[in-house]
Order: sequence, then structure tokens, then C-alpha cells
Amino acid sequence: MDSLKKKGKMTAIFTNPKTSDMDNMVMRQTCTTPCCFFCIMKEPEPSLRRAGIASCFKEMPLNRDDQQHVLVLSGLWNIAMTQPDDPEFPSLGIFDCMASFIDKGINDRSWLLRDQNIYIPYYAAHVIGSYTMNKVEYAEKAVLAGVIPPLMELLRGKISWVEQRVAVRALGHLASYDKTFEAVAAYEEEVVRLGMHLASNCLDEVYVKFVGVKGKSKRSRYHCDLLTRGVGGLEMENRKAEEWASQLQCWSLYLLNCFACKERSLNLICKQEFLTDLSGMWGGLGNHSSPAGVGLIRILCYSKYGRKSISESKEVIKYLCHLSRSSDDWQYMGIDSFLLLLKDTDTRYKVIEIATMFLIDLVELKSLGDRSCLGETIAEALLLDYKQNKFRIKNSQVQKALQETWELKVERRKREKTMSEEKLEERRDLANLIKQQANHRFWLGDVEAAVKSYTEALDACPLKLRKERMVLYSNRAQCYLLLRDPDAAIRDSTRALCLSNPTNSHGKSLWRRSQAYDMKGLGKESLMDCIMFIINGRIYSETNKRVKIPYYAARMISKQMGVTWLFANAHSKATISHLRKVQESNDDYEINSNEDQQEYDEMMRMMKEKKSIASGEHILDYHKVAQSSLQLNLPKIQMVIYIVVPLAFVSVVFHDFLLWNASGVASGSFIFFRTFYALIPVWYMYNDRSASIQVIASRVVRLFFESKACFKLWTISPIEAAHSLGSYLRLFRLFLGFPIIHRLCSVLLGLKPEFLKPNLASYWADFNRRYSIPSDADLIRFDIGGDGSLREK
Repeated sequence: MDSLKKKGKMTAIFTNPKTSDMDNMVMRQTCTTPCCFFCIMKEPEPSLRRAGIASCFKEMPLNRDDQQHVLVLSGLWNIAMTQPDDPEFPSLGIFDCMASFIDKGINDRSWLLRDQNIYIPYYAAHVIGSYTMNKVEYAEKAVLAGVIPPLMELLRGKISWVEQRVAVRALGHLASYDKTFEAVAAYEEEVVRLGMHLASNCLDEVYVKFVGVKGKSKRSRYHCDLLTRGVGGLEMENRKAEEWASQLQCWSLYLLNCFACKERSLNLICKQEFLTDLSGMWGGLGNHSSPAGVGLIRILCYSKYGRKSISESKEVIKYLCHLSRSSDDWQYMGIDSFLLLLKDTDTRYKVIEIATMFLIDLVELKSLGDRSCLGETIAEALLLDYKQNKFRIKNSQVQKALQETWELKVERRKREKTMSEEKLEERRDLANLIKQQANHRFWLGDVEAAVKSYTEALDACPLKLRKERMVLYSNRAQCYLLLRDPDAAIRDSTRALCLSNPTNSHGKSLWRRSQAYDMKGLGKESLMDCIMFIINGRIYSETNKRVKIPYYAARMISKQMGVTWLFANAHSKATISHLRKVQESNDDYEINSNEDQQEYDEMMRMMKEKKSIASGEHILDYHKVAQSSLQLNLPKIQMVIYIVVPLAFVSVVFHDFLLWNASGVASGSFIFFRTFYALIPVWYMYNDRSASIQVIASRVVRLFFESKACFKLWTISPIEAAHSLGSYLRLFRLFLGFPIIHRLCSVLLGLKPEFLKPNLASYWADFNRRYSIPSDADLIRFDIGGDGSLREK
């Protein structure tokens, strides 16, 4: 369709007038057309109007040079969208008219490129899809009118991806009815292959042919007008193109669903290559109504052949595992798919070892949407033949997980049913005491001991105390985050969310699981949890009643939006393809201009970022920073004297003037002690390179809280001290970010400027993210009770 891009001189259709506006426009003008559709619509006599409309539908495709056709089709499109159940036009031959227009556009290229006729096939296919959306009798009339052959031509890509979108929509509606399915099934193999191809490649095609085209003048003019209706610039076009690409993919999957429901063409749909692609199709954030890939996966799991193919695809099983432990609206579909696979004896032991490690976290799930007692159903599926065939499972971790599930859901429940109320109350008090001990150990920096105490509290806490168990699981998840164990953090935060009421509503657990998914490089799951965290914990501003979003949550969403962008893979492919073409065109390629150099560097940077995000390498490792210190040209003492001490002193003083009272700042010994304490993390970092970052953080916090002299001199509470440490680290990172200080540090340390910034600045960012103690009200996890104990808010 390159020739279509040359039609820049065409006048765009900017608006789609409603019927009333159309009538008013016609009344103000004197029509000279012998058979004018708008004049016929004004006819007050119903019988004359119907006869005129029927005649107009027959004659319009035969009239070659009428420039009014595009206006008529635009008006019909608007009526079909707003009144799809109105029987008037379907009974007067609108489907024959639309089919004729599509045929004409495909077979008569000179007519298609004349005036504004390029818009007509799109509007015609859209009208067919709108009128066949709800009523089977309209679909039957459309089939009798012969709309399927021209729609198939559009589906084959005879014009462009824009027409493919509306063609696959119309064919999906026709295939969804039993009475018209066979008419579509006459092209079964071709329809299924084209649907699979569109679902797998439409995003790449839309990006290459539209979104990735630099410069609005290089884009197809009529595509831009259809996308934006003549309103909006480049940003609006890209946004609508992303929405339409998502619809094209989801409607292609819907068409395949119609065949999969009847167990037709499963040998084509269940090809492993397509199933792998299917696990990555989620439709994007703009898709609210279509389950996309997981919808087709669940349909396939209802058939014997489909279950066999799904169980053999590691990518699909992995996708279902992550989906079942997410905040996605289609979480229940992932669980349903697993239940169908586990209940089939032929596929049960192909997936049980993988599924068990994920589904055991959901056994205490009470309800999910309209599904009640879902946790009990999951436990029954996992323990279906546990006593008889437990030796068939060779993996020791899976055996242990199933044993724990049996103990939790069977043995422990039996024991607690026979306990008296007094005994249960004693166990509740014991769990609370152990929890307080765990909280105290957590704030002392002894995170490993806190994990053990939270585990003891969970063992002591009765099963019916769901809220108390939710808090314990959530607190232990935070400990695992600090220990850099994202898998354990996801496991515990998921269990806490299953215990929350309603399900997936506990804000702190959502945020902690979002962080853990981010550590593993799972951007989509992290994004969903972060969005749910904002929805469930939204705070309204007192002035304008708008929702206040915490800054740290906004940063997480911004990061994951880039990772989960619908065209992210297409953009990477296009970038790599461009680089390969450049290298192949000239092996001795030299970049002669600064502009070309910048473009080349930018492409390489984006490729590296994409690779690091996908693999999780963007998480900074402390040992890399420690090892990089071997390259220092100055002794440690000089580095401390010239750089660390001044920066620490300035940070402390600046912090005191901003956040503390004047009496605290005036004390010289007070500032000296604060500066000395601020050097402890840096001293540990360079003095003990073999220690892990967890050990260093634990030493610093423990030294602070165990120092009695510290509290005598500082006379503040532990919570205030924790705030101070977090604020200091943020200020230290801020000073490193100043260009002058950054360059000075680089010169004194004998390093290139580009080395220091990504290492030291990233170190403090990583330290702050993983080991920070709250610095504002939004991050406070615990509060001090009247008895001086720490408790969760």
C-alpha cells in the first residue's frame, strides 16, 4: 500500500456527523443529486423512505463517480455503532451494498485511489461487524448477502492492517453463531492460519508500518484520519494505533476461540510455536474486556488434545504459574486451566511438579470473583491421590510442599477443631507475643532471626484468625525482600493476599509483591500489583479531591509501563534489524557525523537496557561495587578525607537544618557524632569487601541500636533514628548527583566520570531501595505502642 501514502492531497474526513446533524446540514443546502441518500432520510413517509433507501443501497455501488459515497458510509458507520439492533437497514439490503463496496475496492484499484474512496472498504466492513454483533438473524442475512468472500479478501491483507482489523471483527461475530459458523468454516484452514498469523505478528506489522515510522508526513494519511478522526497529533495517533493493534490481536484470538470451542483445527492451533507466542499475548492495559491469550488457553484445556499440547509447552505452564499468583483480572482463568490439567490423569503428572510450587500459595483462598471456596478446590486437586501415588513425585521440594499442604488443610484443621476456646485464645496470645519479638528483631536489623520468629508465630496462630495470619505473612515477605529472596517474598505476600478480605486487597502485601516481581524482572506482574496497590490504598487530596499517588508507586508504574509497552518487542526487533542492515551494507562502516553517532549510541543503549531488564541484571550487586574499588588510585584514607567526610558532614548539617529543630543542630558534638555514624556504611563497604550487602546493613543498624551512648547523646526514639538514617542516605545520593561534586570525586579517585556515577550512585539507590527504613508516613510499616513495643499499623 505504498501508493496509498502518496494520496496526501486527499481531503480528510474529520468528523462523523450524527443523524440529526446530517438532517440539519441537508436542510440548509439545496440538493441537486437525483438519488440523494440524505434527502431520502428526510422523507417523513415511512413507506417512501424505506423504498428510497432500498433503491439507494442497490444503486450506490454501481455509481462510479459519486463523491458523496464516503459521507454516506461514514453516516451509516455512525448509525451502526450507536444503533446496532435497529432492523431497518439490515432489512433493506445494507449487507449487499457493503459487500459490493468491498469487492469494488479490492478489484478496482483506480476507483479505490480516487477522491476519498480509500475510506469506503473500512467503513463497509465495520458496518457489517456492528450489525452482526448482537443478533443472529442479522448475521444470517449478512451470510446470504455474500459478505464472507469480500471479508476474506480483507483478512488476507489485500488493502492494509486497518481493514484487517474490521474484517476479523466481522468474521468473529459470524463465527460465534451456530447458524452461521459453517459458512465461515468453509474457509476453515485458511481462516485459522490467517488468525494465528495476525495474532502473532500484528503488533510487529503495526509498529513497522505505522508507529515506528518517523515523521507524520511519511505515514499513510488515511490511516491517521481514521485513527484520530482528524483531532490530535502524533501522540494521539500512536495511542490509538496501540489500541487498535491490541484489538486486532484480541479479535484474531476471538475468531480462533470460535473454532477451538467446537474442537476444530486443534492440530493447527496447538502447534508449539504458536502456543509459545500465545503465552505472551495479554492485550495491554487498554484491553479491559478480552482475556486475550489466556482465554484461548483455557478453551484448549477443555479438550483432550488441547490439554496434551498445553502440558507439553513449558512457556505456557510458566505463564499460567505467574498469572495464577497475580492481580490480573484473568487470574481465575489461569487457575481454571491448572485445575483442568491436574484433574486429567494423562496430564496431571506432567505439570504437578511445576504447578504445586505456585498453587500451594493459593490453598487458603476463600473466593475470587463469583468463585467461592476456590482454595479448597485447589487443595483437593493437588492432594487428589496424595496418599496413594505420592512416591510418583521424585522432586523432594514438591514432596515437602504437598506434605505441608496436607498438614495445613487436613491434619492441623482436625486438631484445631477439637481445641477448646481457651486453648485457641492461649495460642492467639502466644502468636502475638512471638510477633512482637519478631518485630523487635526486625528493627534491630537481625532479619534472619525475625524470619524464624514470624514462622513460629504462624505455626502458633490458629487458622481461623485470617487477619492476624495475613499480617504475619506480609511481615515475613518484607524480611525476605531485605534478604534479597524475591521468590520467598512473592510466596508470602501471595498468601497474605489470599487471606485478605476482599481477596487481593491488602495494600502492603501488594506493594511488597510488586517489588519482588520487579527484582525478578517480571514487569507485567509488578505493574498489575502496583496498580492494585494504588486503587486499594488511594488517598484523596483535601483541596481538589483528586487521588494522591505516592511518588515511589508512580516511579514503579512509570518503569514497568516502559517494560510492558505493547510494542516493546517490536521496537527491539526493528532496532536489531536496522543495526544488522547497517553492518551488512558496509563492513567498514564509519560514523562521520555527530548526529549519526548519537543515533547509534542511543540504539545500543536501548538494546542493553532491554536486555538487562529482561534478565533482571538491572538489580545492582554490591560485590561489583566492592570489586570496582580495587581500581582506585588513591589510598583509602585519602579518599575518606577528601571526599567522604566533607560530603557526610555537609549532608548531616543540611539534613539537620531542614528536618530537625535548631537546638539539635547547635550541638557540635551532636553533629560530629552524626557525621561519624554516617561514615560507618562507607567504612564497612571498603574495609570488608568479602561481606555481602545484607551483612553490612545488618552491622550498621545493629551498631546503631545497640549503642547505649548513642541514645544518651541523641535522645530520640528508634523510629526517629530510622527516619534520620533513611534521610541521610537520600541526601548523600543527592550530593553525588551534582555534576561539580561528581566530577571532583572522579578526579580525586582517578576514575573516568562515567565510571563513578553508575556505580556509587546506583549503590546508594540500591541500598536505599532494599535496606531503607521509612522516611515518610507512606512507608512506615510499624508504629510504637503505648508499652514501647513495635506493631504494624
